[in-house]
Amino acid sequence: MLTKRIIPCLDIRDGRVVKGVKFEGIQDVTDPVDAAAFYNAQGADELVFYDITATHENRGLFVDLLRKVASQVFIPLTVGGGINSLDDFERVLSCGADKVSVNSGAIKDPGLIEAAAKKYGDQCVVLSMDVKRVDGEFRLFSAGGRIDTGIDALEWAYKGQESGAGELVVNSIDTDGVRGGFDIELLCAMRAVSTLPIIASGGAGTKEHFLELFEQVDVDAGLAASIFHFKELLIPDLKEYLNENGIEVRMLK
Repeated sequence: MLTKRIIPCLDIRDGRVVKGVKFEGIQDVTDPVDAAAFYNAQGADELVFYDITATHENRGLFVDLLRKVASQVFIPLTVGGGINSLDDFERVLSCGADKVSVNSGAIKDPGLIEAAAKKYGDQCVVLSMDVKRVDGEFRLFSAGGRIDTGIDALEWAYKGQESGAGELVVNSIDTDGVRGGFDIELLCAMRAVSTLPIIASGGAGTKEHFLELFEQVDVDAGLAASIFHFKELLIPDLKEYLNENGIEVRMLK
């Protein structure tokens, strides 16, 4: 049985970690380099670094900041934001990323996933999706949740898998920052159309939400931000709780 992963997420804007609710009301939280070092020491299984305004501002990702963050972690680092070409993949990987998360760039150029998978291996390509319910269907959004693409998110996940993505990050805009629990309905629907590892994102507010996630849906990881950033739940305590309740996780030695 594969261990379940616990992944904190650093949403970066103007060089700072920020957090909002349903992608709105963005507030400053902390310094990303300090946060990276903290999560590395806490026993996080991976770290996600999203430059959340790179696409909207039509610019490249903050590479200098990324290098500093990468220097603080000895766990897998996934990086996204403004990834629109193979050159962007190359630049991010050369700064210390282990995996590259692509969202809006793949929507603009669906061939990017296949090209990146062939060049760097599918294990390096993470398809990230911001999903919201619209008129009774799961709709794919781009540009940091700003634009409704009109694309069915379930069909997009399947196409991403067929194109060579190695992992899916499924972020529910409906539950993001609300702390009422993960979007189990959405995640079950995603699992029904994809065999890829799934990282669930959006909605974590308590340790019980993680247990519910892993007991009810076959996902590989739970990703969260504010609950970890504000130290309302420490990763070692969460892992101990999950372990006590029969969920296999990697414990700090």
